[in-house]
Amino acid sequence: MSTAVETTYNYNDIADSATYTDQDNLDAIFTDMRAKNPIAWIDHKDFRPFWAISKHADIIEIERLNEQFINDPRAVLEDIKTEQATLEYTGGSHLLLRTLIHMDNPDHKTYRGLTQNWFLPGSMREWEPKIRELAKMFVDRMANMDGECDFAQDVAIWYPLRVIMMIMGVPEEDEGRMLRLTQELFGAQDDELQRQNETQDDSDTITDFFMYFTALTEDRRANPKDDAASLIANAMIDGEPIGHLEAMSYYMIIATAGHDTTSSSTSGGLLALIENPAEMAKLKADPSLIGSAVDEMIRWTTPVKHFMRTATEDYEIRGQTIKKGDAVMLLYPSANRDEEAFDDPFAFKVDRKHNKHVAFGYGAHLCLGQYLAKMEIRMLFEELIPRLDEIELAGDPELIKASFVSGLKHLPIKYKMR
Repeated sequence: MSTAVETTYNYNDIADSATYTDQDNLDAIFTDMRAKNPIAWIDHKDFRPFWAISKHADIIEIERLNEQFINDPRAVLEDIKTEQATLEYTGGSHLLLRTLIHMDNPDHKTYRGLTQNWFLPGSMREWEPKIRELAKMFVDRMANMDGECDFAQDVAIWYPLRVIMMIMGVPEEDEGRMLRLTQELFGAQDDELQRQNETQDDSDTITDFFMYFTALTEDRRANPKDDAASLIANAMIDGEPIGHLEAMSYYMIIATAGHDTTSSSTSGGLLALIENPAEMAKLKADPSLIGSAVDEMIRWTTPVKHFMRTATEDYEIRGQTIKKGDAVMLLYPSANRDEEAFDDPFAFKVDRKHNKHVAFGYGAHLCLGQYLAKMEIRMLFEELIPRLDEIELAGDPELIKASFVSGLKHLPIKYKMR
């Protein structure tokens, strides 16, 4: 008579970027953590210690407490070596950037307010005809690829990039540069995406971003246009022109997060449909389900894997006291597979009801571009699904090696389209 051997998981693995290239293993670690140690102390030799928060309800609780859990000074997990390099590069500051994800109130509310109206549903409706045109153009491009492509590289990356660059006012000929810099920034731990034959330091990539957007700022101050770049370049904060670091950081967060996460959800969503043909059949039979399917794709992929917060006072959660000064890591992919928050969480359902996913975060730091992202993905699949007769994998999908923002970097497919 055989006895099942229980698998033991090393929770420290959640700090390692390689863990995020194996979705099944990542899900297994998070499932074990939710069941046995939902507020887990992580003491990895390469990172300063932190608490890992894996339950949906706990993440929402912490996200609501903006005064007790702040973004400064540790918005994203970095290893000790990288943190020390940043201090040396900046001469003592722990930040290379000062984006919305690094800010707390009152600055966060002030800076978010600069562009918030641009990304509300009403404002986004003005962009619908142009975004629809781009969605159709990229589906046409896919149809002209002789029935085979790397969907992640050939379609999913370029479509949302074109959308956000159009809104920003960046010329189309500069999109390749923006894509390369974004991949270097978010994929710095991935051998394929990181800088080659250089220092492979985030500061170099950020310097290149700053040089580009400094020139763009000068142009938009001299020749303002009806685009987001002009809005940022000419912004006033407390009666003074926006600071250089804050302006450059603002451009970067919109230009990078505005397309990279959307491309990951798009590629991951198509893979989920390929792996779940019954769900694909539901969409083909009832295109009105595409809206709920988009939310399910975003839950399923959860491109932003975490954010960090730091406690400003002692706080008890699930019987565990998080001490003042302790950091917490909010594990969004785990929350989006939480058995207590979702019915059958490991099933991909295009008609999922009451989808309370936290892929966009929660509370004051809820993703500024969530409506745009959902609109882009919806329009692409509205154009693609009716024209898609057959589709299958043509090779193994590959995930980016990254613990912050991650998704598919390759999705080889074969297909027949109308």
